[in-house]
Amino acid sequence: MSTFEYAPAPESRAILDLRASYGLFINGQFVSGNGTPFKTISPATEEVLAEISEANAADVDAAVRAARTAYTRVWSKLSGADRGKYLYRIARILQERSREFAVLETLDNGKPIKESRDVDVPVAAAHFFYHAGWADKLEYAVHGANPRPYGVVGQVIPWNFPLLMLSWKIAPALAAGNTVVLKPAETTPLTALLFAEVCQQADLPPGVVNIITGAGATGAALVEHPGIDKIAFTGSTGVGKAIARSIAGTRKKATLELGGKAANIIFDDAPIDQAIEGIINGIFFNQGHVCCAGSRLLVQESIADEVDARLKRRLKHLRLGDPLDKNTDVGAINSGAQLARITELVAAGEAEGAQRWDTGCPLPEKGFWFRPTVFTGVSQTHRIAQEEIFGPVVSVLTFRTPQEAVAKANNTPYGLSAGIWTEKGSRILWMADQLRAGVVWANTFNRFDPASPFGGYKESGYGREGGRQGLAGYIVTGKSA
Repeated sequence: MSTFEYAPAPESRAILDLRASYGLFINGQFVSGNGTPFKTISPATEEVLAEISEANAADVDAAVRAARTAYTRVWSKLSGADRGKYLYRIARILQERSREFAVLETLDNGKPIKESRDVDVPVAAAHFFYHAGWADKLEYAVHGANPRPYGVVGQVIPWNFPLLMLSWKIAPALAAGNTVVLKPAETTPLTALLFAEVCQQADLPPGVVNIITGAGATGAALVEHPGIDKIAFTGSTGVGKAIARSIAGTRKKATLELGGKAANIIFDDAPIDQAIEGIINGIFFNQGHVCCAGSRLLVQESIADEVDARLKRRLKHLRLGDPLDKNTDVGAINSGAQLARITELVAAGEAEGAQRWDTGCPLPEKGFWFRPTVFTGVSQTHRIAQEEIFGPVVSVLTFRTPQEAVAKANNTPYGLSAGIWTEKGSRILWMADQLRAGVVWANTFNRFDPASPFGGYKESGYGREGGRQGLAGYIVTGKSA
């Protein structure tokens, strides 16, 4: 029997006007950085996309000073309604330039264009629309009198959802009346720098949003700068701990959204076909580069064989390849360093006795790639069941009772998310109450809404992003100092 094949359907890069080099965005203008420039590449082809300026301590200081001046002289003096107008304007421009942002995000990050187009960019715009509506209603967003902004917020975002994480950070900060200095990840700076152009297009007052590029040293300089009032960070647990230690004993506040090792729990009464799609969306969406990915699959023992067979059959139909092809399901791993991390943990899983299976699909000759992979015969003590792989790899464990499922799901240092698949509403409510996870999805996975708070427990961090709770993290109440 012949297999149906999709013809290539590549998205055009012609919509982009990529510069050969990009500076830092400080006080409303692009300026040269004083550090050593670096290159950002396409993880799918390893081609150089642009040269990026590196911000050193002096550049960070200039950005923080610009943000402080803008906060004191302009932004803090505007009414909430006027701030909201700027956020609405930014949201509309993101929609108008959505195709441009989607193509650039896919080029720089490696994720499939259909994910950038249908998830990242629309949800990013939705966050600005949502928070624009809150800008003149802050007294209803928090408990306490005299709501006011912190001042200057330092924000550091990861490489897995560059534009979406930017919107999660900047939109609530501006709505609450803060100004921002944001550092994108060094491997994915381009959509943040394109967003700087959106700020110019929206006539946002200079200094309200500043974007500085660089690696760990740049982020550390931002976190440690005495002019920063609050830190908002999304990234690894290790870096989150370092930030917490750095600001301990200072007046700075922090929101930390860190790693995860989510349990996706399938009961024997679950709609299996629907659950299979949920499993795939839970771990293979964005190549598994998702902090809340359902990387631990807990299946009730009586249906384990059926779920295993159906999952593997479905995975064979996933298309891995050119991220700009609209038919691609699995794109490129973001960097060589991340590919090495995935490879190391997969090798550890095999060495510890788990059974590895992958799709066997061909891999492109250039770029960073990893096949969708399933491990069975996994025990709770295996590294692949405890450590965050951050790649397209799922570990399958079984359980017999709901109590055992809860015990296994909670047996992790993380606590960011979980999924429950069952047709019994009472079981969903009981499980959700027992699971130590900040987000619990019922009969779905990896669904996000700007009005819904997101965040975790334990080593997954503290604070919330999105919703009224996330907005409250950018607001101070009580008597003024």
